[in-house]
Amino acid sequence: MLRHHTYPVKIIDRKMEVTRDDIRRNFLASNALFESLFDLLSDEAVFYRKSEPTRHPMIFYFGHTAAFFINKLILSKVITERINPDFEALFAIGVDEMAWDDMDEHRYRWPKVRAVREYREQVNKVVLELIDTLSLTLPIGWGSPWWIILMGIEHERIHIETSSVLHRQMPLESIRRSDFPMCMSYGTPPANTLVDVPGSTVRLGREGSGSYYGWDNEYGKHVEELNAFRTSKMLVSNAEFLPFVRSGGYENMAYWDKEGEAFLLRSKAKHPPFWVESGEGSYRLRLLEREIDLPMDWPVEVNCLEAEAFCRYKSEKEGRQYRLPTEAQWQVMAERSTAVTEGRLDDRTANVNFNHYASSVPVNTFLQGELYDAVGNVWQWTSTPIDGFEGFEPHPAYDDFSTPTFDGKHNLMKGGSWASTGNETLLSSRYAFRRHFYQHAGFRYVVGGDDQHADQQNNIYETDALVAQYCEFQYGEEYFGVKNFAQACAEYAIGFSGHTAQKKALDLGCATGRASFELAHVFDEVTGIDFSARFIQVGTALRQVGSIAYARLEEGEITTRQEHALAEFGLEETAERVQFWQGDACNLKPHFSGYDLVLATNLIDRLYDPSLFLATAHERISPGGVLVLTSPYTWLEEYTHKAHWIGGYYNKNRQPVSTIDGLQMILSKHFDLVEVLDVPFVIRETARKFQHTVAQMSIWKKR
Repeated sequence: MLRHHTYPVKIIDRKMEVTRDDIRRNFLASNALFESLFDLLSDEAVFYRKSEPTRHPMIFYFGHTAAFFINKLILSKVITERINPDFEALFAIGVDEMAWDDMDEHRYRWPKVRAVREYREQVNKVVLELIDTLSLTLPIGWGSPWWIILMGIEHERIHIETSSVLHRQMPLESIRRSDFPMCMSYGTPPANTLVDVPGSTVRLGREGSGSYYGWDNEYGKHVEELNAFRTSKMLVSNAEFLPFVRSGGYENMAYWDKEGEAFLLRSKAKHPPFWVESGEGSYRLRLLEREIDLPMDWPVEVNCLEAEAFCRYKSEKEGRQYRLPTEAQWQVMAERSTAVTEGRLDDRTANVNFNHYASSVPVNTFLQGELYDAVGNVWQWTSTPIDGFEGFEPHPAYDDFSTPTFDGKHNLMKGGSWASTGNETLLSSRYAFRRHFYQHAGFRYVVGGDDQHADQQNNIYETDALVAQYCEFQYGEEYFGVKNFAQACAEYAIGFSGHTAQKKALDLGCATGRASFELAHVFDEVTGIDFSARFIQVGTALRQVGSIAYARLEEGEITTRQEHALAEFGLEETAERVQFWQGDACNLKPHFSGYDLVLATNLIDRLYDPSLFLATAHERISPGGVLVLTSPYTWLEEYTHKAHWIGGYYNKNRQPVSTIDGLQMILSKHFDLVEVLDVPFVIRETARKFQHTVAQMSIWKKR
């Protein structure tokens, strides 16, 4: 069962060694290992249970990785036909407790397990056919369709690990015994000691010419000067953590920050998550599919908040300051490890890649230079909230992989675990989770070097140029006497929907949310939907805290900090009537319906298939309701294959087809055209460069 794994494929290799067979083997290997984990679920009923309250039922994760392939291949225009639009909407979003993750189970009708298995088989056929037929040009870069295939493979590898965590949180009776070998070696660990790590210059970030697939947050550069520090020779073991538990560490709020206190209140935790009380202060340890007596010499597995609380406890007991290492400090330790070869974690000398066991091993098993488990065994929490390096750019096909986590709420884990495969086994990999999340993760502590914390930017709105530009467009100044476009469109939409009940409105392609808030002046309930989580998080932040800050570009690299609040625009009271969700206008979930108004501003010429949206728009709108569209009709194949343009082209008779003509052809089955008018807008690029554009607004009433 464990021979499914492989090392990461060399996808950008200057020697051009990667082949179709390499990629095929990796695709089949990750798929087989993923499905073998779900074979552990004891019966089909378990697929519809949650491992813990903040997660979807297991059926979601079973379908998610397959739907990811199709959604990204469609978005990147590698394929043009969906396999199952319902599944590809159902299984698309909802894995990280983001405000736009829809966790309301009443809105989900989960399919049969057999149907999802059949869907996965269909997806496999599509991907394998692409692997066999796509033109393969090396090296593979971001813009290549092969990058999307590799992205899907690495995405599934992530879910191999995260699904194995969810399995460990399931009741034991819900999991079958398997052939996955578990380590049965355990005893009393030696005392943990401190090892000196000299000061050095640390360079983080990778170049685009590396040999392996990388996620967008890995690219760029960051240089940091580190002072000398000391670190624990081993990971913190269950034995080292046990006195903290027995001394009431989970009840003593002196060891917990406010976020930790909230976690304790919510979770009622009294000990690490995989410890199982067995009476009289004793514990057993939950593994993937069995329980064993708590192995004292294995690494403790905790979330970041628990690790930080232990460091405060240890600091109080010993009178010196212990804390988690920063990302840069961990990097120094890992670079000195003998288990790192050419930037890859060596699974012969580190417990990674399922190469030894499907479990942890004693903390004094793998000596890698001066430290045990500098890499491998369990992930290691750091004190560093994830952020982009200098030069960071989100990948256009997956722009919400990293940017939503640049919020100061997600801390980096480094080093990989026994379940880490693919990109996760690279020195450069950067994965971050909310501090209360559980993974196969533990920690080591450091002493000294306290002034060496990296200067973290936790506000993506200040570092993401496109998001900042939209913030300025929707909340910034007005230029050349042209009214704020979002405000103007909302006012028109309110006026044209005056004959309706004006109960529910949908702002589709809402960007950073200004029109959504404006519509809520009148509508009781407004739904803002955008494909990009980078935009959605702005509206969500405004709804939650009422203000936003961003860096407005002035010239060259000069920016000025801008701050705006809903109160400036008289919108503070509308926020409670607005909800923001991430979604695909061409494939919305069915519960987004019953609207008196649907407003879609400057959207149709940026969709991969606008006809899919327009042909089903009537399903979202109540009888007599209104559809308001705006667009400057700037059709570009960069966004929409020419075959899917609904205007701006010549027909077979060489007659011009305008977009308003195309709209009539599609919408006239269910709508009457009420009015057409022009709405100008100005987008500020720099202090001296502006885009002055005129959008055409068309208003349609549903019959």
